[in-house]
Amino acid sequence: MADVCLRTADAGADATGVFEDDGLWAQVFALPYVTRHPELARVVEGEDGRAVGYVVATDDTDAFEDWFHDEWWPSIAERHPFPPVERSRQDGTLIYAYGRRAGAEPYAALGYPAHLHIDLLPEAQGSGWGRRLIGALLDDLRARGVAGLHLVAAERNAGALAFYDRLGFRRLDSHPGVQAFGIRLDGSADDEA
Repeated sequence: MADVCLRTADAGADATGVFEDDGLWAQVFALPYVTRHPELARVVEGEDGRAVGYVVATDDTDAFEDWFHDEWWPSIAERHPFPPVERSRQDGTLIYAYGRRAGAEPYAALGYPAHLHIDLLPEAQGSGWGRRLIGALLDDLRARGVAGLHLVAAERNAGALAFYDRLGFRRLDSHPGVQAFGIRLDGSADDEA
């Protein structure tokens, strides 16, 4: 999974060498989810048995973010000191990681308490794996009584943005450079414009 995360982390493209530590991508965006919620993680295997895609999620973003802040990140932080200023993409990701906690992002409070990360290598794209992974995850979250799910994608990842639109996710107000999406799982309608 860490390899898939790295090879898709640059808005869907290979991020090898973008950070000083290539492992940081997975430490922030994949491995904590598998550690906290292995039952909400699914991996796609290629013909050779290696991972070529995955979906990871949490059913409670606020609880997850507090756990990330209080337990997960302190076990990683010693290797990644807080940068005093943002001079690189790695610095930006570290500042984000240090700032994660309940309520830091608005989407859970807007009725989308769950969130996911999904990554597929090019060889696994276009064959329905993304749709199947998200479909299975949505079924799991509905069975848990979760009201809604959100995700955030890079604005420059046009393929991903179109994919979420096709799946029926609704575009939400977002930070510059990213597009947030939400989908209701409890049958209620979205209230915000």
